[in-house]
Amino acid sequence: MASHFPFLTDEQFERLLANGRMALAFQAQGHEFDPLPVVKLFTPDAGATWLLSQFDPERQMAFGLCDLGMGFPELGPVSLADLCVVRGMMNRPIQQDRHFRATQSLSAYAREARLAGRIQA
Repeated sequence: MASHFPFLTDEQFERLLANGRMALAFQAQGHEFDPLPVVKLFTPDAGATWLLSQFDPERQMAFGLCDLGMGFPELGPVSLADLCVVRGMMNRPIQQDRHFRATQSLSAYAREARLAGRIQA
């Protein structure tokens, strides 16, 4: 399945799908799945940032750390289709941080973000 999201490469989308399948398998066995984020997205003309780790094709939702720039980053689902239409103050679309390389698990980024009041990746 290829990505039809302008801010994701096909490879990144495939990794999000693979992590989504793995998360379901872990949950079925009563375990928690805590992968590295696959991609960092941001609004270049607003304060929002997302670290996404997985995608559930059944629900058409990604999962990750979401920071809308209001000081309350949180883990949760996000619609990639909705992100396609998000625009900042200068009407610029969401972009990918091409320099981002995950160095820790999603939950570790979430802990740091909660302490700082924003994603610091």
